[in-house]
Amino acid sequence: MKILFWGSLFLIVYTYLGYPMVLWAVSRVFRNKIKKNGQSLPRISIVLAVFNEEKYIAAKLKNLLSLNYPADRLEILVGSDGSQDGTDRIVSELAGGQVHFFRFETNRGKPCVLNDLVPESHGEVLVFTDARQEFDSEAPRALVQNLSDLEVGCVSGELLFKGQGQAGVGKGMDLYWRYEKFLRKRESDLGSMLGATGAIYAVRRELFTPFPPDILVDDMYLPLAIIRGGSRAVFEPEAMAYDIVSATGEQEFKRKVRTLSGNYQVFLHFPDLFNPFASPVAFQLFSHKFMRLMVPFLMAATAVSNLFLARELAYAGIFGAQCLFYGLAWSERSLQRKVGTSAAAKKRGIGYIPYTFCLLNYSALMGFFYFLMRRQKVTWDKAYEKK
Repeated sequence: MKILFWGSLFLIVYTYLGYPMVLWAVSRVFRNKIKKNGQSLPRISIVLAVFNEEKYIAAKLKNLLSLNYPADRLEILVGSDGSQDGTDRIVSELAGGQVHFFRFETNRGKPCVLNDLVPESHGEVLVFTDARQEFDSEAPRALVQNLSDLEVGCVSGELLFKGQGQAGVGKGMDLYWRYEKFLRKRESDLGSMLGATGAIYAVRRELFTPFPPDILVDDMYLPLAIIRGGSRAVFEPEAMAYDIVSATGEQEFKRKVRTLSGNYQVFLHFPDLFNPFASPVAFQLFSHKFMRLMVPFLMAATAVSNLFLARELAYAGIFGAQCLFYGLAWSERSLQRKVGTSAAAKKRGIGYIPYTFCLLNYSALMGFFYFLMRRQKVTWDKAYEKK
């Protein structure tokens, strides 16, 4: 029982603290620099699949049309995946010139729409994004300067959150996202990151691989496909996009369940990338992505084994610390449900840290079961979007 307890605890600590420390240390010694060319301005195609996005699509297109990039070298392709609201009308009114509109009658899901849009594009570089996020005006230039290095095949931008003064899940997810960006930056410095930011990433046209029609996380599938082909996938912090944080834990939970369920899908498509003798990202993929999904099971093993060992004073103290940690998480959740996030923002304390940690790991656990039961649909479900 002691072996189970200490082994599970060690793996949890390694996943969240040990791996980042190893990554930081190694990346300071071995850094694979990118040969950037700020003068390179290839033709780019911004590809956007949408479903019922009347709330965001007009602002999104106006934002893309205002980017600091030569108009004759930028085109925007919008595919409406059977939208049933005013999305099609809004895009039609803005179509023409740089904006090309493609309407699909049947709601098939984002991968199918992207697969149909790419052959209609003409850019040397494909830029993928979503309807809600806003680009910084210099974002396209920051992306493409990395692609002047012929070893680079995929570039991810950085997602910044508005409304970071919130408490609860908003504050916790901001902290978590900064932690994730640290890992991506260090992985990129070593060679390749493991997944792009879906809100803003670019790939060389000739390296584009059509998505499987059921894939849930295109922004992880395509970078890994490019890495498998021998090119690098890198992180560019100067290519910025802006979003809003989730207002409630339920919204973030639904979004993360879908994403983490999709990670299991991707593992099945790239089992060879776990081979340390053939894959340049095997260590990162195992430590960052796979072990992250194992933490919920390790947390359960740690708690149960600790309970059986609690007859010893030292283990009783550790069990008490675990109870306090989970108690803080439950207290934060209850507070937000009772008074709402705006009132919770006035509360001082650190409860949002254990709350966010537990929320993410509960999402990973449910993502596993959803993957086994195939409950996640590739077609659009607005319940998974942030309001």
